[in-house]
Amino acid sequence: MTGPSAVPPETPAPASPPADAVIVVPVRNTVLFPEIVFPISIGRPGSVAAAQQAVREQRQIVIVLQKNPELDTPGPDDLHRVGTVANVLRYITDENGGHHLVCQGVQRFRITEFVPDFPYLVARGLHLPEPAAEGPEVEARTLVLRRQAQEAIQLLPQIPAELGQAVLAASAPALADLVAAYMDAKPEEKQEILEALDLNDRLDKVSRLLARRIEVLRLSQEIGRQTKASLDERQREVLLREQLAAIQRELGEGEGRGQEIAELEKAISEAGMPEDAEAQARKELRRLERTSDSAADYGMIRTYLEWLTELPWRLPDTPPIDIAEARRILDEDHFGLEKIKTRILEYLAVRKLAPEGKAPILCFVGPPGVGKTSLGQSIARAMGRKFVRVSLGGVHDEAEIRGHRRTYVGALPGNIIQAIRKAGSRNCVMMLDEIDKMGAGIHGDPAAAMLEVLDPEQNSTFRDNYLAIPFDLSRVVFITTANMLDTIPGPLRDRMEIISLAGYTAGEKLQIARRYLVRRQLQSNGLKPEQAEIDDEALAAIIDGYTREAGVRNLERELGRVLRHAAVEIAEGRTSTVRIGKAEVADILGPPRFENEVALRVSTPGVATGLAWTPVGGDILFIEAARTHGSGKLILTGQLGEVMRESAQAALSLVKSQALTLGIEPDQFDRIDIHVHVPAGATPKDGPSAGVAMFMALVSLMTGRPVRTDTAMTGEISLRGLVLPVGGIKEKIVAAAAAGVTRVMLPARNRRDYDDIPEEARGKLEFVWLERVEQAVAAGLTGPAAAKESLPPPAATRPAA
Repeated sequence: MTGPSAVPPETPAPASPPADAVIVVPVRNTVLFPEIVFPISIGRPGSVAAAQQAVREQRQIVIVLQKNPELDTPGPDDLHRVGTVANVLRYITDENGGHHLVCQGVQRFRITEFVPDFPYLVARGLHLPEPAAEGPEVEARTLVLRRQAQEAIQLLPQIPAELGQAVLAASAPALADLVAAYMDAKPEEKQEILEALDLNDRLDKVSRLLARRIEVLRLSQEIGRQTKASLDERQREVLLREQLAAIQRELGEGEGRGQEIAELEKAISEAGMPEDAEAQARKELRRLERTSDSAADYGMIRTYLEWLTELPWRLPDTPPIDIAEARRILDEDHFGLEKIKTRILEYLAVRKLAPEGKAPILCFVGPPGVGKTSLGQSIARAMGRKFVRVSLGGVHDEAEIRGHRRTYVGALPGNIIQAIRKAGSRNCVMMLDEIDKMGAGIHGDPAAAMLEVLDPEQNSTFRDNYLAIPFDLSRVVFITTANMLDTIPGPLRDRMEIISLAGYTAGEKLQIARRYLVRRQLQSNGLKPEQAEIDDEALAAIIDGYTREAGVRNLERELGRVLRHAAVEIAEGRTSTVRIGKAEVADILGPPRFENEVALRVSTPGVATGLAWTPVGGDILFIEAARTHGSGKLILTGQLGEVMRESAQAALSLVKSQALTLGIEPDQFDRIDIHVHVPAGATPKDGPSAGVAMFMALVSLMTGRPVRTDTAMTGEISLRGLVLPVGGIKEKIVAAAAAGVTRVMLPARNRRDYDDIPEEARGKLEFVWLERVEQAVAAGLTGPAAAKESLPPPAATRPAA
């Protein structure tokens, strides 16, 4: 907080305005009158600079109302010409960076011209003296205005007594300004009063406005009296109703309510609650008996008791788990995913042998459309239990998980308890969908609330805020799904067993379409299998040319389009059966939307093919490098993240350090600029796995030897030339196989991921394992060698198809 002579030290002192000029501070929706002390908040840089200059030089300022309050930077034409000269009594800065002035109006001021070349508004003008308060007309108007002001003060009991004394002691000009300053009027109306130099005219304007406000105050007071009378009448009605209820009970006429109480008591007895829950329910039931039907608490207590009695407190009998039947269900519902099915069968076997044990929480992680949610449904079928799904996408309030306290109007339990009630079983299979899409908000972090739900050691006493009693969740089979793990907090991720689902290969998509999707779309479009048929070549054409995804959702949409076309022909009677082949696909869906990336690769020095991981599966990307005359700068484009930009810097430094070994003239780096670009510039990219591809693109550019067009690569590099392991190998290899690549270069330390790669993708590709970047140069560049390699060529492996 600063006094009148203290200014924040970081503000530089500009040139002082001329002695015959004044500093102007424009304000919104505020009119300052002479002799009035008023606080003013400022925030615009020009206003702050003007106020600080005035405080610094102990000068007066002119407070002027701007015509349009929406303008952030008003100019001379945007201000009224009449304002008020004021003394800055105090300059205050608060802890949030706000600036405030306490000003006392001195005299009216008319602006005649503005002085340019200052960082704030500076003007010259005329000081307007107050007219003489003499004559019978002035005295009469003053008397009327003083009487009106006293009446207004009486209608507003919260007005301090000092203001009434000031009204009695003020002279005619001061009285008009005092009433106008504290009157509830529009800024334009107050500005008219400020500009009224004739005292009679000024007194008339203030009197008219005050008369209108007094009428409003009278009406408000009358409405308040009527409202109070209405409330008294309502309280009387409540009292009479309670007496009537007592009389009805004495006469035996309250049997309807008594029956309701009896039904609730029976429901409590049959619910099978634990002792503490049943004691709480009976306590609330006794409270309900004492509460009037018309009381606000009656409905709240009854709803609470209904929730308690409708929850499945008892553990139902479940049939034993049949592992063979579970295997059949998984194979029937899903194609492929052998490792996932094996892990699920292991999970079911443990639950069968140790039904009372604490099973792990499974978390299915993978791109959209790969079958995460349907796997949960299959587990429920295999276990013979009810399935319920809770969507967590977009949840940002802890109360969505734990519920609201009953003190709030319209309070309900959280999504977990609501799902238990919906399933009607305490040992259901509950799928928590999109757990990675939760976000913290001002109402708490739902991920923190999920820690108790997903902890087998704690969820046996889960406490919902609405129920306010423990509920046992230990028998619920929790399964979660996510697209990526990065957004899941570490403590929550630690409570789950992660099971990764990669994208499907083209062959797997063909089998899924043939076994599941075509049949489902035939039913959706009202067709019978004998009416429409899609051959395998048509399915392969749709997969390769019209979809580019890790899952099969878009594939199912395209199949729906094709079959709707067949449905139109059959409905119009043009044919009774439709057979769709590869030739008909282009006629129905149009030209292919995607082309094989092999066609995009060219044998040009400076271009390398990299492999990338995305939340929706793997992808390939091209690293392009070019050089121009310059001064040794590195230019990076393509919306690259910080980590990827550092990889490019490391790749260039590695090329410079091995220039002689690679046959590159070291001096030329100082005479050229190198530009590295990653196409698809509208898509953000980041991560260290493009290090090898960037190094190869730069070596290819500087040596003039193209990178092999059939080869894609991934891996992080170090300044020592080591190729370091990266993640997402399975997704990247699937994407490489789908893009037509026949050869991939991978870090040697990623051999551990080889078994996770689908057999179909392994059969299409030749794998080159890299330990150092020299091996990448030997295996990836074409043309004559620029220098003798320091390491032997890497070993290449091609598994049998």
